[in-house]
Amino acid sequence: MSKTRILTILIGMLPLLMVLGNSMLIPILPEFEEALSLTSAQTSLMLSIFSIPAALVIPFVGFLSDRFGRKRLIIISLLFIMIGGILCIFSGLMKYPEGYYLLLTGRFIQGLGTGGTTPLAMALIGDLFEGEQRSKELGILEVFNGAAKVVAPIIGALLALLTWYSPFFVFPIIGCLTLIGITMFVKTASAGISRQSLPGYLSGIRRVIGREKNWLFSTYFYGGTGMFLLFGMLYYLSYLIQQTYHIDGFFKGFVFSFPLGALTISSYWTGKQIKTDHLIIKKLMLIGSGLLCLAFFFLLFFHTVPPLLFFVTIGFGGLGFILPCINTLITSSVDDAERGFVVGVYGVARFTGVALGPIVFSSWMSDSGSMFIYMYIILVFAQITYWWSQYHTGKATKRLAIKPFCKE
Repeated sequence: MSKTRILTILIGMLPLLMVLGNSMLIPILPEFEEALSLTSAQTSLMLSIFSIPAALVIPFVGFLSDRFGRKRLIIISLLFIMIGGILCIFSGLMKYPEGYYLLLTGRFIQGLGTGGTTPLAMALIGDLFEGEQRSKELGILEVFNGAAKVVAPIIGALLALLTWYSPFFVFPIIGCLTLIGITMFVKTASAGISRQSLPGYLSGIRRVIGREKNWLFSTYFYGGTGMFLLFGMLYYLSYLIQQTYHIDGFFKGFVFSFPLGALTISSYWTGKQIKTDHLIIKKLMLIGSGLLCLAFFFLLFFHTVPPLLFFVTIGFGGLGFILPCINTLITSSVDDAERGFVVGVYGVARFTGVALGPIVFSSWMSDSGSMFIYMYIILVFAQITYWWSQYHTGKATKRLAIKPFCKE
């Protein structure tokens, strides 16, 4: 196996661990609720307390990775994920409420570690690869992300057949294997290190914001909105399927494989098509935006499980066109020394969407008709904001710093 292939797999493990953190638990939330005698609010907190610290820590991870290198921060992140997973396992041996509080503590620590996974993986790819290979690797990164979303619910449901806390064994096991691989095969890239001081770093941030704000924030918002809708709809589907068909977590995980599989396939295909042409990115973004908007429009009228699942699958397929394009725009439109911060803030946007999705949708579920109206308004607003900024600046796709070269 070539070094490039090994690096691809190791870097792909980072977003996989991030996705497992929530997606593995979503289909078995009703089982958690029953086993621990929790309320719906307490159950949704299990997801959000994982995502909120991840969102808060990402900007600091960006600065530290720019200063000390991606590899060191990745290793520290993996250690946090492993320690948090071990605490969650021990929480299963305790009674309520002590066990629940220890579980939340473990989830919080996991979130602190997870905040460094996907942004650092994207920044590391930006450091190690260039040109078409960079776009390809970023597309593969979304494939790992999407594939994890497909298999995570099934894995979580199968492990939960043993005990409700069995899924948490996955984190120290995969984390340890990834840690060993990163230590052995990833060398700190000089492009990912900047020895500037904190004041200098903040001054650089102000320069980036001043130079790129016209398109950067709308792109952040669009990506964050996509994650908000993704995890919000998965949370809603979990309870809807439970209430409608009274089926267990394993079959719910199988049902989730349809929309998440569409997301994975379209992400992989998009990553292979992007290459170095900004016009291709624009066309793929238009296709993805159209599919997402059209699918969620029909959700305003169809609320039963079969048509809802069909249109959600179409919509998430459209999202699979969008996310790899945004990844390429974010990572390739700034200098090496600025990449950690720019990618980090994008990670904040994504994790904020992941954190808010379950919380907001849990409050909306009592009135599903209004829920679909609200989420469609949010989607349309995000799309209008993004395309308006593209129309008026055109900078994002014209500033792609892509060269046909791959650093081994």
